[in-house]
Amino acid sequence: MPVLALISFRPEFVPPWIGQQQVTLLMLNRLSPGDVETIVERIAGKEALPTDVLQEIVERTTGVPLFVEELTKAILEAGATELRARVALSSVPSPTREVPATLNASLMARLDRLGSAKEVAQIGATIGRQFSYELLAAVARLGDSELTTALDRLVQAGLLFRAGTPSSPHFLFKHALVQDAAYAALLRGRRQELHARIALALEEQFPETREQHPEMLAHHCAEAGFIDKAVIYWGKAAQQSISRSALTEAVAQLRRGLDQIARVSLTTGLRRAQLALQVMLAGTLVHIKGYAAPEVIAAFEDARTMVERLRASGEAPEDPLLPFSVMYGQWVGHYVAINADLMRGRALEILTLAERQNSPTCLLLAHRLMGTSLMMRGEFEDALTHLDRAVALYQPEEHRPLASRFSQDLGAAALAFRSWTLWHLGYPDAALVDVGRLLAAARDLGQAPTLIYALFHASVPEILCGRISDAEDHVHELMSLGDRHGLLFWKSLGMFLQGWCLAESGQGVDAARTLREAFSTYASTGSTLFMPIFSCVLARVQALQGRIDTAMDTIAQAVAIAQRTNETWAEAELHRTAGELMSLLPRPASNEAEARFRSSIAIAHRQQARSYGLRAATSFARMLVSQGRQDEARDILAPAYDCLTEGFGTRDVQAAKALLDTFR
Repeated sequence: MPVLALISFRPEFVPPWIGQQQVTLLMLNRLSPGDVETIVERIAGKEALPTDVLQEIVERTTGVPLFVEELTKAILEAGATELRARVALSSVPSPTREVPATLNASLMARLDRLGSAKEVAQIGATIGRQFSYELLAAVARLGDSELTTALDRLVQAGLLFRAGTPSSPHFLFKHALVQDAAYAALLRGRRQELHARIALALEEQFPETREQHPEMLAHHCAEAGFIDKAVIYWGKAAQQSISRSALTEAVAQLRRGLDQIARVSLTTGLRRAQLALQVMLAGTLVHIKGYAAPEVIAAFEDARTMVERLRASGEAPEDPLLPFSVMYGQWVGHYVAINADLMRGRALEILTLAERQNSPTCLLLAHRLMGTSLMMRGEFEDALTHLDRAVALYQPEEHRPLASRFSQDLGAAALAFRSWTLWHLGYPDAALVDVGRLLAAARDLGQAPTLIYALFHASVPEILCGRISDAEDHVHELMSLGDRHGLLFWKSLGMFLQGWCLAESGQGVDAARTLREAFSTYASTGSTLFMPIFSCVLARVQALQGRIDTAMDTIAQAVAIAQRTNETWAEAELHRTAGELMSLLPRPASNEAEARFRSSIAIAHRQQARSYGLRAATSFARMLVSQGRQDEARDILAPAYDCLTEGFGTRDVQAAKALLDTFR
């Protein structure tokens, strides 16, 4: 079955804006001789061509539909007699040559016979596959009558389609090859002149097009040799693409701009523009490739080199935030590869510079990064101080445009990690309030990377609070967005959360299968972030399946990872889980289980992680009760429960209270 595309002939396939123009149905595979003859007969109509001429068309066009149509029309325009037909055919190169060149010769022959209309076709071809009469008139500098006559001839020749209204017509080249043929016939100097005219007309007379389609300005400025302007417009085009979550398109546009800069001698302005595009490229690649992908790391390294070159030349970036963007990228590398000590060091460097500059925006970034870095290290009280400051500094109107530069909205990121921090500190209700604010802000922003980020970070405290149904909904949305935008990093994180939700619902078999797939997919992103907590979840699933020894090995690996990376925010949970696993072993392991529970409680106390402390105390108390040590159990659990001031409707707190009630 041939794949179908449009050229002319079939009205039912015409796009609505073209109206009732005839179009041909082009089969992308070559036509059979019989199909060629059918097309020729339909085009010729009553002007039947001689049999040997028809046969020669079949042989010369080698079954290429567009060439069949073009060559037939060329013969008809030359005259339908056998003699004129043969003359027309003799001007066409042999079919042994490449088909595009052969087809191009036919198209050029038809354009040449149109006289002055050919120049109008060339101007239109320089504008693009589609163009408006208004823009064409601004560039062509011809009288209305002359221009209208030329366009009528091109339409009648079947080279252009007319659409729109009589007062505001638009035109479309029948096929990209027609546009290419007209454009290719222009000398280089003439092309450059026309592109310059188009760029000038768009800038001065078409402000709506300039604002809505900066990629058009970028293209024409580049072809006209206006590199400085082209770079600016490629940057604007990329920003628009990012704002509508067309990330792959944004990367292509940014690379176009960077390629333009690489071809010319660098001025101060171009060096600054190069850095701006490079930072935006690195930030966009984060979402497509993952934070730890070699391509992302290399992009930020290139940006750092550009900053150093600027400084070495005694220049400064036009935008003072750009060096912070580069430092942020390097912080992200430590974050995803997870080295919490290096994260904190980089965040402190950023905070020091921000305080020296006393810029609210730079301080917002610095406190957000410092708060996140400290939270990952389990320093929850200090983390909360910085995250509170970041949330207070955030001004939506001023800071939302920075989302494309810093991978996601800074305010959303601060809320995300504050919600995690609040849960750990024993404020689950406040954590869920921040979750609601986070999701609302991300949806209001309407930027896919920030929404994906919000959905992931919102789901974690929801799971920790026992709101599994809410988390499942958000994880499903997260994975759908990850699929739609090709974001493997976030999709794999979504799979971890999906497995976690299944585990919390007691669906051990499905959870194990999902987690195995998640670990495999996540490994391909190069990231090791969150491995301790996800390994902890896997160990609990393995225990549900009765694979206690395997679960013990998994939790031991999780503890080792946390110690190596200093990602210790869930350290208390790792030791609690190890204690629960040991309590499932024969009685001689009960002493080891008790040691793990006490270790978990001590870590939670040191970190002021009251929620994990409550969990550890509850697990330990249950074991003690099973051993007939009720008084010890009450003495362990009561202080952990009494220090809470909220969250009494959450699963963990209710479980602790139910156990305490048995002691009374």
